[in-house]
Amino acid sequence: MPNISRDEVAHLAKLARLAVTYDEIDVFAGQLDQILDSVAKVSEVAAADVPPTSHAVPLTNVFREDVVRPGLTQQQALAGAPAAEDGRFRVPRILGEEQ
Repeated sequence: MPNISRDEVAHLAKLARLAVTYDEIDVFAGQLDQILDSVAKVSEVAAADVPPTSHAVPLTNVFREDVVRPGLTQQQALAGAPAAEDGRFRVPRILGEEQ
Protein backbone atom coordinates (compact mmCIF):
# COMPACT_ATOMS: atom_id res chain seq x y z
CA MET A 1 0.00 0.00 0.00
CA PRO A 2 1.54 3.32 -1.02
CA ASN A 3 2.28 5.84 1.69
CA ILE A 4 1.68 8.85 -0.52
CA SER A 5 -1.00 9.41 -3.13
CA ARG A 6 -0.78 11.09 -6.51
CA ASP A 7 -2.92 13.93 -5.13
CA GLU A 8 -0.46 14.45 -2.27
CA VAL A 9 2.46 14.53 -4.71
CA ALA A 10 0.62 17.05 -6.88
CA HIS A 11 -0.12 19.14 -3.79
CA LEU A 12 3.55 19.04 -2.71
CA ALA A 13 4.61 20.04 -6.22
CA LYS A 14 2.18 22.95 -6.16
CA LEU A 15 3.51 24.09 -2.75
CA ALA A 16 7.06 23.91 -4.11
CA ARG A 17 5.90 25.74 -7.25
CA LEU A 18 7.07 22.90 -9.48
CA ALA A 19 5.42 22.24 -12.81
CA VAL A 20 5.21 18.46 -13.09
CA THR A 21 3.60 16.17 -15.64
CA TYR A 22 1.31 13.25 -14.83
CA ASP A 23 4.18 10.85 -15.58
CA GLU A 24 6.48 12.74 -13.21
CA ILE A 25 3.84 12.57 -10.47
CA ASP A 26 3.89 8.78 -10.76
CA VAL A 27 7.68 8.68 -10.63
CA PHE A 28 7.83 11.07 -7.66
CA ALA A 29 5.14 9.13 -5.81
CA GLY A 30 7.25 5.98 -6.08
CA GLN A 31 10.40 7.79 -4.99
CA LEU A 32 8.67 9.46 -2.05
CA ASP A 33 7.23 6.07 -1.02
CA GLN A 34 10.76 4.65 -0.90
CA ILE A 35 11.95 7.61 1.16
CA LEU A 36 9.06 7.30 3.60
CA ASP A 37 9.62 3.54 3.91
CA SER A 38 13.31 4.11 4.67
CA VAL A 39 12.48 6.70 7.33
CA ALA A 40 9.98 4.28 8.87
CA LYS A 41 12.63 1.53 9.02
CA VAL A 42 15.07 3.87 10.75
CA SER A 43 12.35 4.87 13.20
CA GLU A 44 11.76 1.20 14.04
CA VAL A 45 15.45 0.65 14.80
CA ALA A 46 15.87 3.79 16.90
CA ALA A 47 15.85 2.82 20.55
CA ALA A 48 14.95 4.96 23.54
CA ASP A 49 18.36 4.33 25.12
CA VAL A 50 20.25 5.69 22.09
CA PRO A 51 20.64 9.47 22.30
CA PRO A 52 19.94 11.47 19.14
CA THR A 53 23.07 12.65 17.38
CA SER A 54 23.81 15.16 14.68
CA HIS A 55 27.24 13.76 13.79
CA ALA A 56 28.70 10.28 13.71
CA VAL A 57 31.86 11.41 15.48
CA PRO A 58 32.30 14.04 18.18
CA LEU A 59 33.21 17.51 16.99
CA THR A 60 35.49 19.99 18.68
CA ASN A 61 35.64 23.71 18.13
CA VAL A 62 38.32 24.34 15.53
CA PHE A 63 38.07 28.12 15.53
CA ARG A 64 41.17 30.05 16.41
CA GLU A 65 41.29 33.23 18.43
CA ASP A 66 40.96 36.43 16.45
CA VAL A 67 44.29 38.16 16.31
CA VAL A 68 44.72 41.59 14.79
CA ARG A 69 47.44 41.45 12.15
CA PRO A 70 48.66 44.13 9.82
CA GLY A 71 46.87 44.11 6.48
CA LEU A 72 47.61 45.57 3.10
CA THR A 73 47.60 49.27 2.56
CA GLN A 74 45.31 50.64 -0.12
CA GLN A 75 48.25 51.07 -2.47
CA GLN A 76 49.46 47.51 -1.88
CA ALA A 77 46.00 46.09 -2.47
CA LEU A 78 45.55 48.03 -5.70
CA ALA A 79 49.09 47.32 -6.94
CA GLY A 80 48.07 43.99 -8.49
CA ALA A 81 44.75 45.19 -9.88
CA PRO A 82 44.40 45.34 -13.65
CA ALA A 83 42.61 48.67 -13.29
CA ALA A 84 42.01 51.12 -10.44
CA GLU A 85 40.13 54.39 -10.22
CA ASP A 86 39.78 56.83 -7.31
CA GLY A 87 41.50 54.39 -4.94
CA ARG A 88 39.17 51.50 -5.78
CA PHE A 89 39.21 48.45 -8.01
CA ARG A 90 37.79 49.25 -11.43
CA VAL A 91 35.66 46.43 -12.81
CA PRO A 92 33.65 46.14 -16.01
CA ARG A 93 30.01 47.20 -15.74
CA ILE A 94 27.70 44.19 -15.87
CA LEU A 95 24.39 45.66 -14.69
CA GLY A 96 22.20 47.55 -17.09
CA GLU A 97 23.80 46.14 -20.24
CA GLU A 98 20.52 44.55 -21.34
CA GLN A 99 18.99 47.98 -21.96
